[in-house]
Amino acid sequence: MQVQELHDFIVDKVDDIKAKDIVTIDVRGKSSITDFMVVCTGTSNRHVASIADHVNKESKLIDIPPFGISGEEDGEWVIVDMGNVMLHIMQEDARNLYQLEKLWG
Repeated sequence: MQVQELHDFIVDKVDDIKAKDIVTIDVRGKSSITDFMVVCTGTSNRHVASIADHVNKESKLIDIPPFGISGEEDGEWVIVDMGNVMLHIMQEDARNLYQLEKLWG
């Protein structure tokens, strides 16, 4: 799967489960870890974890499982590492505090 297809797939899956304020940050040339960061907001710990779980399950169905998932226990900020696309699912307070869009934009 090409990077743009993976990006579109992830955005579609987080939208399926009602993630809010979905933003893509192009970090090519700024990060050696990934090409794109998709940042979205969940409304609660459970919602944040559910978004991550949905992306995990759907990506496994197309044989592209995440390299790793971090933060599910807490549910404040979950990172799903899909390689060329890194998904950050955050509650509103964490998103306002860390301001990834400002940091990487």
